Amino acid sequence: ELHLLESGGGLVQPGGSLRLSCAASGFTFRDSSMSWVRQPPGKGLEWFAGISTKGGITYYADSVKGRFTISRDNAKSTLDLQLTSLKAEDTAMYYCATGINGLEPHNSRGQGTQVTVSS
Repeated sequence: ELHLLESGGGLVQPGGSLRLSCAASGFTFRDSSMSWVRQPPGKGLEWFAGISTKGGITYYADSVKGRFTISRDNAKSTLDLQLTSLKAEDTAMYYCATGINGLEPHNSRGQGTQVTVSS
């Protein structure tokens, strides 16, 4: 059974940093492009970062470009996200997902980890 488990969320001040991690199991991780999506309070899911199977190609939404970095370790079946220069509008539940987009009906997502940016 496919399983994605996110960790690393928390409360951080504006301008701060966090590192999120996602442990994957139950499928061939190295063969799957992966992504991060998030859901701000009261809003729908939004994609913001994706990575190719080997990690050589990454994609970012304009809202996070230059501040967030997606990476993966295929040997450990983990997907990471480095968040820097955090803003209040980054407050959301963060999910790792299968697929480069992560929002397709066939994509799987974990249960999420909460990131709250507040002073």
